[in-house]
Amino acid sequence: MLTSEVQQRAARIKLLLLDVDGVLTDGKVVIHGDATESKHFDIKDGIAMVWAQRAGLKVGMLSARSSPTTVHRAAQLGITLMYQGVQRKIDTFDHIVGDVCVDDDEVAYMGDDIVDLAVLERVGLAAAPADAVDEVRARVHWVSRRNGGDGAVRELIELILRAQGRWDEIVASYRQATPAGEP
Repeated sequence: MLTSEVQQRAARIKLLLLDVDGVLTDGKVVIHGDATESKHFDIKDGIAMVWAQRAGLKVGMLSARSSPTTVHRAAQLGITLMYQGVQRKIDTFDHIVGDVCVDDDEVAYMGDDIVDLAVLERVGLAAAPADAVDEVRARVHWVSRRNGGDGAVRELIELILRAQGRWDEIVASYRQATPAGEP
């Protein structure tokens, strides 16, 4: 449910941080016989991250797990703010916020599991996909109707861009001509 409090929180966002496994993906990792791996990323989440960056939001990934697949996906989307293999996400969060020069209430974070709780409790807009664990869903400001890896990030980005009055200009840009370089 979209409350006025959530809209007010979303209107202040300058930095969007996202967990990867379980948020940008469905949480499943396929390990191939040659030790490479693959994951499923939702294309709608990807295009929304591009739009968010075009609208002036800084977008980053914060993951406890290291994965070359994640590096590749971030590069495709032009995301340079990426931290993987993080032991304590809250410590890395402090580093990111300092580097980007934003206040905690100007950050949105979407996480799905208990390793995300410390960050979720600090940010201005805490969000979770529909299939996040109970402990996370009970502590966030907003829960997507979509599962991780199935458009939850897209839904969050639309919420933020609408609250900031930027969504209509994105839609209008596609009614006129398609911007080059869409992922």
